[in-house]
Amino acid sequence: MDHFIYKAGVLHAEGIAITEIAAAVGSPFYVYSTATLQRHYQVFDDALKGMDHLICYAMKANSNQAVLKVMADMGAGMDVVSGGEYARAIAAGVSPEKIVFSGVGKTAEEMEMALQGGIRQFNVESEPELLVLSAVATRLGKLANITLRVNPDVDAKTHAKIATGKSDNKFGIPMAKARAAYAQAASLSGINVVGIDVHIGSQLTDLEPYEIAFSKVAELTEQLRADGHTISRLDLGGGLGIPYQRSNTAPPLPMEYGEVIRRTVGHLGCEIEIEPGRLIAGNAGLMVASVIYVKQGAERKFLIIDAAMNDLIRPAMYEAYHDIIPVNEPALAAEPEPIDIVGPVCESGDTFAKQRLMPSLKPDDLVAFRSAGAYGAVMASEYNSRPLIPEVLVSGDQFAVVRPRPTYAEMISRDRLPPWML
Repeated sequence: MDHFIYKAGVLHAEGIAITEIAAAVGSPFYVYSTATLQRHYQVFDDALKGMDHLICYAMKANSNQAVLKVMADMGAGMDVVSGGEYARAIAAGVSPEKIVFSGVGKTAEEMEMALQGGIRQFNVESEPELLVLSAVATRLGKLANITLRVNPDVDAKTHAKIATGKSDNKFGIPMAKARAAYAQAASLSGINVVGIDVHIGSQLTDLEPYEIAFSKVAELTEQLRADGHTISRLDLGGGLGIPYQRSNTAPPLPMEYGEVIRRTVGHLGCEIEIEPGRLIAGNAGLMVASVIYVKQGAERKFLIIDAAMNDLIRPAMYEAYHDIIPVNEPALAAEPEPIDIVGPVCESGDTFAKQRLMPSLKPDDLVAFRSAGAYGAVMASEYNSRPLIPEVLVSGDQFAVVRPRPTYAEMISRDRLPPWML
């Protein structure tokens, strides 16, 4: 569910017409709904009701400070994967005790930053990382709380580029080596073992892979406790999918996901941590663009818009589908026609949809890309020297620009000529 609906023939974000935002900030832009962000956090919280749990929003999905503040005000922790994300979480007012640090390539500098500033735990991905973390913590006179991320070799049945739980993926420690890795962790002076971490992928639309992975974690928990380790937390990752294509079968609901957690690990008495990102932010955002030209090619028609692959790279990178709808509601009798929806970047990959059925559109008409709140703005670039597009947050009948569009001068001013060119 989201809060983007047609009212009086115009698409609205909560109580604000998209056309009103476009008139104020220009196109293209991203717009996020506060009410949708809050609702999606709440459904996860309700799904784990009665269990000791912490929802750590996976901020790689959308790390705008305003979005993080909405999450923090709801009581969310944060799952960070870089020093920059850690700094963003702290700047948004998130307590360090609610921040978990994930990622396969944490540097010693990032470890020191988190240990000095405060951190709930590190989700350690390898034995070499474990040794570096212990050395950094010992040098600082600190004790680093850790979980070890285990790789359960479970096929998440998702896109190959976002699968993380198979044996040939770069993530985690193989399950067969887990007990030895935990024994090594327990021997290190800077390390305090608190739990187990697992994350098998993103955009999962089937609960069976979770059931298999979590059952393996439950078995490992019993083995590690028998080995003398204190396992008090289970970080079960995120990855629950969203319905990008409204005509398809909807992915499982968070309540059903919560039941899998109860059934597989609920008996262990552990605090449960989950790291949803896409399901919280994805359907809470739109990307809005304007039609530049309608071009008739030799064999097909093209809708050329002012947003491009640098603004929303998911279709080019993942062959991802986004519903694309006109901001002004088409008449019921309007006959759709197949058209390719493309951007202005000089690459054939700058294509959002091929032969998509759309109502007749003309230059300056606005279109909205649904489910663009996750992995949209955070993956954007300034390719072709195109400015990053604005981000707007709506709350009820209010809206504000929460990241402005830079000017060309601001973009160019970040470059520096070497002294011999001056």
